[in-house]
Amino acid sequence: MSRVGVIGIGHGKFGRRSDATVQELAFEAFRLAVKDAGIAREEIDASVVAAVPEYHKQRSVAGVVQEYLNLNPAPTWLTEVACASGSAAIRTAWMAIQSGLHKVVAVIGCQKMTELSTGEILALMGRVGEVQWESVFGTTFPGYYAMFATRHMHEFGTTREQLLQVAVKNHFYGAKNKNAMFQKEISLPTALASEAVASPFCVYDCCANADGAACLILADEGRARASGKKVVWLDGVGCASASMSVLRRPNLVGLPSAVEAARQAYKAAGVTARDIKVAEVHDCFTIAEIMAYEDLGFCKKGEGGRFIEEKRSYVGGSVAVNADGGLKAKGHPIGATGVSMAHEIVSQLRGDAGERQVPGADVGLTHNVGGIGQYTFVHVFKRD
Repeated sequence: MSRVGVIGIGHGKFGRRSDATVQELAFEAFRLAVKDAGIAREEIDASVVAAVPEYHKQRSVAGVVQEYLNLNPAPTWLTEVACASGSAAIRTAWMAIQSGLHKVVAVIGCQKMTELSTGEILALMGRVGEVQWESVFGTTFPGYYAMFATRHMHEFGTTREQLLQVAVKNHFYGAKNKNAMFQKEISLPTALASEAVASPFCVYDCCANADGAACLILADEGRARASGKKVVWLDGVGCASASMSVLRRPNLVGLPSAVEAARQAYKAAGVTARDIKVAEVHDCFTIAEIMAYEDLGFCKKGEGGRFIEEKRSYVGGSVAVNADGGLKAKGHPIGATGVSMAHEIVSQLRGDAGERQVPGADVGLTHNVGGIGQYTFVHVFKRD
C-alpha cells in the first residue's frame, strides 16, 4: 500500500464555548488546517465528520458542518463510535484514500456538549454500556471506570496517590497548552482533597465535558510529497472491539480491545512499543491512563502505578504521554477528542509543540477508546 500523509492540522479552544455553534467550532479548526496545508478548499474531495448526534439538537451534524464549511458538493459522512468517533473518522479517511476513491480528505471532529446538563450527559454516557442488563441498574461512566480502578488496586496494589499522579502530570502539561480547558497546575494534596465522585474516584480523577473541534487534512502519498511541507505519515492503523457488557470481559484490569488494536497498529507500522517516543492516550479517568500504559506495552501488566510514580510518562521519561494535558486537562468534547490527539502527535513529530516538545520525537501513537472499551483505535504516526 502507498502511504497516507497528514498535510494540515487545526485546533480550536476546548471549554465551555457558549460563543459558538457546533458549525462555528468546526470552522475554527478547519480554517487553521486548510491554511496549514496551503491548499484551496476546492482541492478537498471528501470530508468525514466525527460527532455523537445525541448531544446536538441537529440530527444530521455532518450535513450542516459540510454546508457551513462550503465543501458541497463533495461527499461527506458521519462516524460515531462514542468517545472514539474522531479516530474512527481518521481511519475512515485513511481507507478512502487507500482505496483510491479520494486523494485529499478533511477529517473534522466537533462536539458541543455543554448545552446539556451534567445529569443528562451522565444518563447518555451510562447507556453506552449494555442497556438490557447493566445500565438499568444505574451504571454511569465514573461508576464503570471505578470498577476498573478498584480491581486494579486489589490485584496490583495500585494506590489512590498513583492514580492522582496522572492528574497532576496532565494538568502540569495542560497549563502549557493554549487550547486546553484547564490551564492550571494542581498539587497531589489538592487532588486528594477534592470531592468524592465514585469510590475510589474524586473530582480530579475524572475528565470534564467540553465543547470544541479539531481538524486534519489527509492526502495520498503523491499529493502529500508535493505539498512541500514536513509530512507526518499515518503508517499504522489498528482497531478492535469488545463485549458491550463489561461483566462479560475476561478481567477488569485492562481493555482487550486496546491490546488487540495496538498489536495491529504496531505490526502495520513495523514498530514496537519501545519505538514510541510520544503518545496520546484516552485518560477519561486516571485509571484509564494507567491501564493504557500496560495495554500498549509501555510497561508490564500491574506496573502502571509505578510507571507514573517514577515519572516515566513525563517528557524526558520512557515515553511522553499526554504532553498536551490529555482529556484530563484539555477537556473531552467526545467527537473531537481522537482528532485532537492526532493534532498533538503531528505537532510533536513536526517539532512544533513549543515548550511541551518531546526531544527526538519521530514516532508517535494515539489510543482512543469508545465507551468502556467496546471500541479502541490505535494509530501510529511517523515523521518524514
